[in-house]
Amino acid sequence: MAAKNKPRFLFAYSYWDLLPVVFGILHFAYLIGMFLWFDRLPWYANVLLGLVYAVSISWNINGISHNFIHNPYFKSEFLNRIFSLLESLTMVFSQTFYDAVHKRHHIGNSDRQDANGNTIDWLSIYRYGSNGEPENVWAYTFKSYFRDDPAEIYREIKKRNPGLARFGVFEIICSILLVLVGFVMNWKFMLFMVPFYYLGHCLSSLNGWYEHWRGNPDLPIAWGVSSYSKLYNLIWFNNGYHAEHHYRPKHHWTKMHELHLQIADKQKEAGVHVITWSHGLGFLQPK
Repeated sequence: MAAKNKPRFLFAYSYWDLLPVVFGILHFAYLIGMFLWFDRLPWYANVLLGLVYAVSISWNINGISHNFIHNPYFKSEFLNRIFSLLESLTMVFSQTFYDAVHKRHHIGNSDRQDANGNTIDWLSIYRYGSNGEPENVWAYTFKSYFRDDPAEIYREIKKRNPGLARFGVFEIICSILLVLVGFVMNWKFMLFMVPFYYLGHCLSSLNGWYEHWRGNPDLPIAWGVSSYSKLYNLIWFNNGYHAEHHYRPKHHWTKMHELHLQIADKQKEAGVHVITWSHGLGFLQPK
C-alpha cells in the first residue's frame, strides 16, 4: 500500500508538499522574469538563463509535475486545478494531458512491442525500437516531443472523465493564448525561447529513457532504473528512486528512501539496475 502521511490543513498528504508547490510557483515567476528582463540583459546572460530554463523543464516535469500526478498536493480539487493550470502555463503543455499519458506509462511500464508492433505505454523506450531492443537514446530524446497525439490523449481522458478532458483543452487554450500574448508584447523573446523550450522537453525525454534503460519490463520490481545520488534526489524530489516508484506508484515522494530500504534485498535478487549519475546524465554511465 502507498505510504500516506496524515492529511494537513491545505495539503492532502504532507506539509512537505509545500516545497514542490513553492518551487512550481517560482518556476513560473522565473519565466515571467526572463520575459521582463530580456531586453535589459546582454545576449550571453539571456542564453545562460535560457539554458537554466531548459534544464528546469525536465526538473519540473520529472519532479514537481510528476509527483503531483500520483499524489495531488491539495485536499481541495479547486486548488489542484489551479496548480495544474499553473504547471501547464509554465511549460506550455497540458498537465492534465500529461497525467493521462503518464498513467498509460504506468499501465505498460515501458513494455515491449506486442505481435502487432504496439506498446501499451506510449512513452515506452521499446515503442519505436526494433528487434526487441529499445530505440536509440538520441532518437528517443529528440523525436519524442513530436509524437504525442492530442486527439488520442483527449479521447483517453474523455472515456474516464469528460469534464476533465474539457479542462485539459482549457489548459491548452490558455497556454496558446499566453504564447500569443507573448509574441504581441515581445516577439524577439518568444523566438529566442523556442530552442530552449524544445531542448527542455528533449532533456525530459532523455531523463525518461535512462529511467528504463536496462530495466526489466517483465518483472514489476525491476520495471524502473534507480539512481541513489543524494544531490539528484534532493533537487529532483526523489525522482532517482524510479524502480521503487514503478513498484509502488502511489508511494509519497518523501517516503521513497524508506521504501527502498524495505525492498532492497528483493531488488538485489531481481537484478534491479542502478546508475551512479542522475537519469539525465545516464549517458555517462559505463555500458
